[in-house]
Amino acid sequence: MATSNLSHDEKWPRAHSLFNAVEPGATTRSELALVGVPASSTSLSPTSAHLTPTAIRQALARYSTFAASTSTQLIGKNFVDLGDIAEPDFETGEERVRTQLSGARAAHSLLIALGGDNSITYSVARALWSDLSDVGVITLDAHHDLRDGVSNGSPIWRLLQAGVKGENIVQIGISDFANSEPYTQRARENGITVIDRAALRQESIAIAIARALEIAGRGGREIYVDIDVDVCDRSVAPACPASVPGGITADELRQAARLLASDARVRAIDITEIDAALDTPDQRTIRLAALLVLEAAAGVASR
Repeated sequence: MATSNLSHDEKWPRAHSLFNAVEPGATTRSELALVGVPASSTSLSPTSAHLTPTAIRQALARYSTFAASTSTQLIGKNFVDLGDIAEPDFETGEERVRTQLSGARAAHSLLIALGGDNSITYSVARALWSDLSDVGVITLDAHHDLRDGVSNGSPIWRLLQAGVKGENIVQIGISDFANSEPYTQRARENGITVIDRAALRQESIAIAIARALEIAGRGGREIYVDIDVDVCDRSVAPACPASVPGGITADELRQAARLLASDARVRAIDITEIDAALDTPDQRTIRLAALLVLEAAAGVASR
């Protein structure tokens, strides 16, 4: 999307202007850093998720820099864009992610990784923490992601094998008929806390997020958040190949992103599983992802 085709109003600045471009390895410190991790090659189903980071950045131009509900103005905040990490798939690509993000946790209060498929949850978390044994993980996802092997269906299993403790993991939005019995049992056996879609019919997303932060961040431990947008109802996330009818609403996911980012224990958030090539003409999935970036930015601003 060319921003030249959009109207210009000095009193209505556009959100894409908030992020100053810097090199991934730069020592520039910031409150929030974006990075594209366009992984797609190990996906369980064919995907063009590698197109998505660019599409999300372009969609930011559709939005303003001001959240009226909380009188939050994002202009003047120290936000940067680290660009994309080239070819982040497979072992060599994951090593490239690790190299380019090795100093990101020290430099940035919050890192937002734009996927790409869900495999980046493993590679980005491994890049940020050399020791994962005292890191909390929160996922918003229709799926457990506890499959065997290396794919977009296995990042949580790989993190467990790399040292994350199951008791420090909370999964929100897990859907019926989107997971197998063996992998559901694997979640139980590893002590993962699951707040499934059925539970969310009885409690608000705000309560679920508060409970997740308490568990994953107990003792002040740092937290990695995976936002797999297929946790949403398929009507609002048609570009997520595995989204199902009956998922959470776009508004609930926006609320979750802001609440999570407002907690200083949350050091990284990824936004994954959107295939930009599958989106509707109105770009509803990509536009939702751009709003998740801005909700997270507002959350950081409230810290």
